[in-house]
Amino acid sequence: MNTHRSWTLIAAACCSLLAALVHLGCIWIGPSWYRTMGAGETIARMAAAGDSYTTVITLIIATILTVWGAYALSGAGVLPALPFLRPALCAITAFYLLRGVAFAPMQLWFPGRSAHFWLWSSSICFIIGVLHLAGLHQIWSRLRTSGSRVDHDATAGTDG
Repeated sequence: MNTHRSWTLIAAACCSLLAALVHLGCIWIGPSWYRTMGAGETIARMAAAGDSYTTVITLIIATILTVWGAYALSGAGVLPALPFLRPALCAITAFYLLRGVAFAPMQLWFPGRSAHFWLWSSSICFIIGVLHLAGLHQIWSRLRTSGSRVDHDATAGTDG
């Protein structure tokens, strides 16, 4: 049993998995939940009309967030090492951080959402990115150069 867990990556994984559940909640609960979560009136109306686009895109996002959660758990030592772990964790971290700071261009690319939505969603993404970055920093020396395996016994460092 691995006793060298990265609790920041576990926290990051929990955040990604919670975000996936929130997206699934949009599908389950429907248009009111899309509105509450800030998806915009256009998306909410599409969901109300039964347009499959909203379900498909929301399922894709939930799936991506679930995979990202699994990669964070793998890096944390909770799950077995996933393929391309190092580059995947770097890409996930970069995405969250960029999404967190790129709210101005995001408003232009995805109109119809409130400034309040962009502020809180960008803040959440940035926090998750920081958790990933801290966790990645903690496990970097345990990630093998191939980027596909974690050597949990290589170092004794933990973050708590």
